[in-house]
Amino acid sequence: MQEYLTIILFGGFLLLLFIGAPITVSLAGASMFAYLVLDKNPIALVQIAFTSVGNFPLMALPAFILAGALMEAAGISKRLVDIAETLAGPVTGGLGAATVMACLFFGAISGSGPATTAAVGMLMVPAMVKRDYDKSYASAVTAASGGLGIIIPPSIPLVIFGIAALGLSAPPEAVAKYGNFDTLSITKLFVAGVIPGFIMASTLVLTNYIISKRKGYRGLSNQWALSSVGYAFRRGFWSILAPFLILGGIYSGVFTPTESAVVAIFYSLAVGFFIHRQLSMNRVLDSLLTTTRISGRVLLILFAASVFGRLLIEQRIPVAVADSLLGLTDNMYLVWSMMIMLLLFVGMFMETLAAIMIIVPVLLPIMYMLGADPTHVGIVVVCALSIGFATPPLGENIFVASGVGGATVEQITAKIHPFVITSVFGVFLIAFFPALSLWLPRLVGF
Repeated sequence: MQEYLTIILFGGFLLLLFIGAPITVSLAGASMFAYLVLDKNPIALVQIAFTSVGNFPLMALPAFILAGALMEAAGISKRLVDIAETLAGPVTGGLGAATVMACLFFGAISGSGPATTAAVGMLMVPAMVKRDYDKSYASAVTAASGGLGIIIPPSIPLVIFGIAALGLSAPPEAVAKYGNFDTLSITKLFVAGVIPGFIMASTLVLTNYIISKRKGYRGLSNQWALSSVGYAFRRGFWSILAPFLILGGIYSGVFTPTESAVVAIFYSLAVGFFIHRQLSMNRVLDSLLTTTRISGRVLLILFAASVFGRLLIEQRIPVAVADSLLGLTDNMYLVWSMMIMLLLFVGMFMETLAAIMIIVPVLLPIMYMLGADPTHVGIVVVCALSIGFATPPLGENIFVASGVGGATVEQITAKIHPFVITSVFGVFLIAFFPALSLWLPRLVGF
C-alpha cells in the first residue's frame, strides 16, 4: 500500500504539473485523490490546511513581506544600493560586486529572491550599462545575486523550513545512536544563515571579478573618493541601521523573529514619513496590496503542501525512502551530494516554498539517521534551492531581471551559468563543513 500511495501522490502531482495545472492545484489534487483512495474524510484535508497557517511563527511571513515593500517605498533600499556603489570605486568589476553586495544588504530586509532582484536591478543594471557592461551580463549578475535574498536573514524560506521541520522529531533509532539533537528554532536558523550567506556572496563576487577582468569592466569611478563614501553613509545611516535593528533584536533575544517583523514595519513607517519623507498614503496602500498578493500566493501553496507533507509522514514514506537510501550507502558526503543534486533539480522546476514543504519530510529523517544537525540541514536546503531562482525553466530571477534590464531571457541564461557553477561549489562547501553554519549559533548561545 505504501508504494501504491507514493505513486499516487508523486505521480498525480507530476501529471497535474505536466498538463499545466498551478502548483497549488497539483499538490491539493494529488492529496485529495490519495485521501479518497485511503477512504479518509476529505474534510480532514481542509482542517490540516487551516491548522498549518494558524501558528505564531508563520505570522512573520506577511509581516516581513510588508516590511520589505515599505522599506523600498521609503527609500531605504535605494540608499543601501548607493552605499554599495560608492564602496565599489575603481575595482575591476566593481559595479558587479556592488550589485552582489546590494543584494546581500537588501536580502536582510526583503527575505525574497525576486523582490531583491527587482529592487536592486532597477538601480544597478542601468548603472552597469552606462559603464559599458554588456546588458545581458549586468542582468545575469543581478539575477544570480538575487537568490541571496532567501539566505541572508530574515529569510521567508528559513521561516517555512522551521515550520515544516518543527513537526518532525528525530527517529528513535537516530536518538539511540547519536543522542538528543540540538533544538531547532527559526531564530537559530536566522543566525546560522549569516556566514553561509556571505560564502555564497563571495563565490559570486569572485566569479564577477574573473569575468570582468577578462572583459575589461571597470567600477563606478577612477579612484575612491572619501567624500562620496562619507556622503553615501551619512545619507544612508537610517538604511544601514535597519538590518542591525532587525537582526540585532533577534540575536540578542529582545524580540522573536515574528515580533522583529512588526518592529521593521513601524521602523519603515517612521523613517519613510518623518526622516526620508518619501512615504505617502498611496505608497503605503501599494505596499499593502503587494503584501496581500504575495502572501496570498504563498499561503495557498502552504495550504496544499502541508496536506501533501502530512500524508507522506502518516504513511511513513520518508522512513521507507531513508531506509532504502541508507541501504545503499551511509557515507555522509555521498548522501549530501545526492541530496544537493536533487535539490538543484527540484529548484529548476518548483517554487521554493513548495519545494521545502514537500522535500523536508523526506530529507530530514534521512539526515537525522546520519547524525546531521537539523539547523545545518535547513541552511543547505535553502542555499541549494536559492540557485533555482537563476536556473531555467522556472528561474524567477531571470524573468524579473529580463523585465527590469531589457535583455532577453535567452541572453541572460547564456551569461548566468558561471555564477550557477560557482554557487553550486559554495553549497557543497557549506554542506561538507557543518561548522560554517553552526559556529555562529553556538557562539551566541544557541
